[in-house]
Amino acid sequence: MTRRIALTFMTLIVLLLVLAVVPLGLSMTQREQTSFRDTTEAANRTVAATAEENLSDHRSPAAMRRLLEQAERAGDCAAVFDAAGRVVAATDCPGRTGEGDEDDQAADSWGDLTHQVIVHPGTVSRERDDRLVVAEPIGDTVHPVGVAVLSRSAEGMHDRITAMWGWLALIGVGALVAGVLLSVALARWVGRPLRAVDAAALRLGEGTLDVRAPGGRGPQEVRRLASTFNTMAARMETLIHGHRAVVADVSHQLRTPLTALRLRLDLLAAGADDSTAAEFAGAQEEIARLSRLVDGLLAVSRAENAVPRPVPVRVDQVVDDRVVAWEPVARERRVSLTGRCGARLTAYLGAGDLEQVIDNLVANALDAVGEGTAVRIEGEAVRERVLLRLADNGPGMSEAAREAAFRRFGNPEASGSGLGLAIVHRLVTANGGTIRLEDTAGGGLTVVLDLPALPPQGPSRGPRAGS
Repeated sequence: MTRRIALTFMTLIVLLLVLAVVPLGLSMTQREQTSFRDTTEAANRTVAATAEENLSDHRSPAAMRRLLEQAERAGDCAAVFDAAGRVVAATDCPGRTGEGDEDDQAADSWGDLTHQVIVHPGTVSRERDDRLVVAEPIGDTVHPVGVAVLSRSAEGMHDRITAMWGWLALIGVGALVAGVLLSVALARWVGRPLRAVDAAALRLGEGTLDVRAPGGRGPQEVRRLASTFNTMAARMETLIHGHRAVVADVSHQLRTPLTALRLRLDLLAAGADDSTAAEFAGAQEEIARLSRLVDGLLAVSRAENAVPRPVPVRVDQVVDDRVVAWEPVARERRVSLTGRCGARLTAYLGAGDLEQVIDNLVANALDAVGEGTAVRIEGEAVRERVLLRLADNGPGMSEAAREAAFRRFGNPEASGSGLGLAIVHRLVTANGGTIRLEDTAGGGLTVVLDLPALPPQGPSRGPRAGS
């Protein structure tokens, strides 16, 4: 934002400078050139008026010569010519008679100017060798008696124009620098509180529920946004903490009576006769199912409230460890459990999440398959992702069951609580991965996990919420 605002201000200021300063500089340059030409012509007219007294009235040339001497002391070159083009009086200036190259004699000599004014009476000015040469007819404008020529150096005018452009450039650069500083200050004034709100929103999304955006800075709209965000964050914190407290209280309150009820049923079943033993066994199974349901709900709640902090996880090692852990259960059920992953296969997940995912998937698979079947876990790296497949040769799932499998209690075909895949889906998606269910070739179900193999981009994440 700072860069965009600064670039916008710079573009606007440059445009204003081009539209204002450049025309002003051109206008002042033209005015300076016009003023220089006018003063030069005025000085030459004074010389012509004084020379007219000598050429027309035949008075003493003393006044004319004094005026020429003054012009020479001022750095000007001047000469008075009669109607025949002969020099009547002149300052000591080189080149006034056209001495030098033939081209100069033909085009730019004072003699040519004199002839031009005699033939076509009127003021003639010409720039030559960084000097302005002005020729003025003497006497009658129709039949002049001579020509006064004055040459003045334009270096002073050029110096003044250069100094003027320098000051204008300095003013433009100063305005540009001031604009940049102002734009940067404005952008920071607006952007800093916005970045603070953005950082607070990011941390809130990562699970830091007590984060708040600093208020009292920036424009009124930004301060209002920070206040609204803080109100929303406070309400969200209250709701989530209340939800967690309810889940914890419910799970705690249900576990205790369930445990007591199970013990009482065990005691009653021990002294029951054969006619009621089957009923007690059924009741114990329902109590066990209810206990698993409570534990599953608690696990889902924890998974939904947790935001992982991705760390590098060796997928091959985790798969090997979980295969070893579940091997006794699989052997007892006469199921072949194998795992195969690429060497040093690494994914970026929350600590402990992959173990929980594999445990739930293996437990579901072992419950679904029968004796003599197989459960395979395979992993490979594909570009910047890790693909982990858990395939079994069980009965599989129907299309409708697969569509509802990741919803809590959504699978009507589930033999357990129906929460295992919901937990897996939450853990995988929270870590930036995806999960899908496919048919296994030859029959069965394949669970495909697409996991990130690169660290997450952006600010470092905080600790897991709810851990």
